[in-house]
Amino acid sequence: MILMLLVALPALVSDARAAASGDLPVLSISVLQFGTAHWELDHLLHRNLDRKHGYRLVLTPVANLPASRLAVTSGSVNGAVADLLWAQSRYQAGTPYLYLPFSSQIGDIVVADGSAIQSVADLVGKRIGVAGGPDSKGWVLLQKVAAQQGLNLSDSADVQFAAPPLLNQALKRGQVDVIVTYWHFAARLKGEGGWRSALRMADLLAALNLDTNLPVLGYVFSGPWAREHPSLVRRFADSLGEAKAELADDPTYWERLRPLMGNPDTGIFQALRKGFVAGTPAPQTEQRTADLHRLLVLTGAAEDNLMPASLFYRSEP
Repeated sequence: MILMLLVALPALVSDARAAASGDLPVLSISVLQFGTAHWELDHLLHRNLDRKHGYRLVLTPVANLPASRLAVTSGSVNGAVADLLWAQSRYQAGTPYLYLPFSSQIGDIVVADGSAIQSVADLVGKRIGVAGGPDSKGWVLLQKVAAQQGLNLSDSADVQFAAPPLLNQALKRGQVDVIVTYWHFAARLKGEGGWRSALRMADLLAALNLDTNLPVLGYVFSGPWAREHPSLVRRFADSLGEAKAELADDPTYWERLRPLMGNPDTGIFQALRKGFVAGTPAPQTEQRTADLHRLLVLTGAAEDNLMPASLFYRSEP
């Protein structure tokens, strides 16, 4: 009898768990295995914040950004993380996506501690490494601010485009004077010591009269699917807000996430944590939506074909 109970116990536990979650709606999200969104989603699951808010989150880790986008466009998952420009491009193509703010971190402009570069004007004649290609938001904003000062950086500087890890190495080797890169690659550099921000992206946004806390990254969900599942989206948004608050308020939660961050040294670990928290988006407002529209126009979108305000998720009061 005891042997039979021992054999049956795992099945009973499994059935109990299934029964406990069987009535909960499921939300599936594609996530980069070592991407920054995975940090908060893993925390959300660890703290059972999905079940607390009445749904069950299922993550599908993928190796790269194209795979994540394919997962959401093919419908194999409900959502994924994408940047504002991708969401705008899908809208222009006739396939709108609801955009739920994830992060306001645009990037960083990094130089050596001893560099004389302090302003946009100081970039003239310098070797500039840019991550993400000519359409990188940070590079576009930098050029717009330079243009306000009568400068054309494409003509007056030596500009090189490359992948972020290669740019970090190029900066260390002295092959470039400054890099315009993604925030987490900049955080790793600054966490090592010997490197600093030459200019803050917030300063560039302010120079363009834009809100300095714009959600340039978001969780995207197919428009038709989102319209059919408003309650599920709201539950996810509420649990996400709680996860972000916990990660901001209690640094001890981050130790468990360290392996997902690549087990960085203490300086890099702290820089990544602080950078992530600093990117927590402010509540979406009509003015922030208007500024997002202006940002889209600045980065090349047609002013008469922008994502409508209804596609920018706003939490209920």
